[in-house]
Amino acid sequence: MTDGPTLSEFMRHLQAILEESLEIPDRIERETRMLQIESTIQEAIIFGNRYRELVEHGIDPLRIVQSSERDGIPQHVSKIESLNVGNATCSTCGAHLDSDLDFCASCGAKI
Repeated sequence: MTDGPTLSEFMRHLQAILEESLEIPDRIERETRMLQIESTIQEAIIFGNRYRELVEHGIDPLRIVQSSERDGIPQHVSKIESLNVGNATCSTCGAHLDSDLDFCASCGAKI
């Protein structure tokens, strides 16, 4: 079933890229890239551990879980949707709120 690289091969690839990133001349760019790669390695380790744990308990880790929506229970409505957005104004700066955003475009306050 595996047509592509394994998780361990991906981890080795990330380790190689991490070593290559030491050669980036710009300090900020180098540190940013190293942080990105190190975070990816950590997430891959977490995924691998979780995958093994689920398999050990007889759970298929790749099975897509269907949502358990029940009739009669309203779906979650975001705060911005619950406002009368056409007339909504920011409580921080008073600017008109854009219905597509969950923050004020003028001052950046979260809605």
